[in-house]
Amino acid sequence: MKKITPKAMCAWIPKREDETHKGDYGRVLIVAGNKQFGGAAIMAAEACVKSGAGLTTVASDRVNRPALQTRIPECMFIDYENITSLTEQISQFDTILIGPGLGLDTNAEELFRLVLQNATEKQQIIIDGDGITIYAKGKIPHPSASLTFTPHAGEWERLKSLAHGAETATEIAMTLDATLVLKGHRTKVYAGESAWQNIYGTPAMATGGMGDTLAGTICGLMAQTEKPIIGTLAAVFLHSYIGEILAKKRYVVLPTEIAEELPTYLKIFSETDEHA
Repeated sequence: MKKITPKAMCAWIPKREDETHKGDYGRVLIVAGNKQFGGAAIMAAEACVKSGAGLTTVASDRVNRPALQTRIPECMFIDYENITSLTEQISQFDTILIGPGLGLDTNAEELFRLVLQNATEKQQIIIDGDGITIYAKGKIPHPSASLTFTPHAGEWERLKSLAHGAETATEIAMTLDATLVLKGHRTKVYAGESAWQNIYGTPAMATGGMGDTLAGTICGLMAQTEKPIIGTLAAVFLHSYIGEILAKKRYVVLPTEIAEELPTYLKIFSETDEHA
C-alpha cells in the first residue's frame, strides 16, 4: 500500500496558469441537504469552493438557499424539487457529489435515481453519506459515470453487501467498478488494483460534518489535477494534514476551519518543489 505524502502533494497540485478562466477549474454540482440537514450541503459546498473549483452549484431543499448564499455567495443554487430544471442541467457538470444530508425517504431515493440515470460517461460522481445507504440497497444500477464512494465504517458494511464473493477492499472496489475512500484515523483509498494510505489524521477531527467537508474537497479538486484519482488523494491528504496542524492548538477541529485553510495550503503545495 502506497503512502500519501507531502512530497507527492507537491507533484499533484499544479500552479495556476495565467491564461485560464473559471471554466478550466471544474463545474461541480452538489446534490445534498434536506430540510433537516442543510448544514451538510453548506459544508460540502464551502470546501468545494475553497479547494478552487471554478463553478459550484448546490441542488438542495429551497429552505437552505438563504443560509447557503449568505455564507457562500460564490455558489449557485437549484431547488431540487424543480425536477425539470435539475434534469436539464445535470449534463453541464464535470463532477457531481450526491448524498450529504440528503435523507433516506422516498423523495431522496427518487432524486438519487434521477441524478445517476442522467449522468454521462464523461462525468465523475462522488457518493457520500445517505447516498451510500441508498445505493447499498441494490435497487439502482451502476451509472455511466465513474463512481467514487466515501463511506465511514457503518456505510462501508452496507456497501460491502453489493460485492458478492469479493473479500478484500481491493476486490470490492473492482467489483463495484468504483474508487473507495474508506474514512478512518488513517484513511485508505482503493482504485483498481492500486491502494493508498493517508499518513495524517487526529481525533480532534471526530466531529459532525467532517465527511461532508472531505467530500466537497474531493469534488473540488478532481477537475484541477491531472487525473480524478489524484484529486481524490490530494483531498484526503489536505483534509487530514490541515486538521493535524490545527489540532496542535485546538482540542477539537471544526470542518469549516479546515475548509477555511484550504486555499492557503493549496498555494503552499502548488509552489513547493517536489524535489525539495
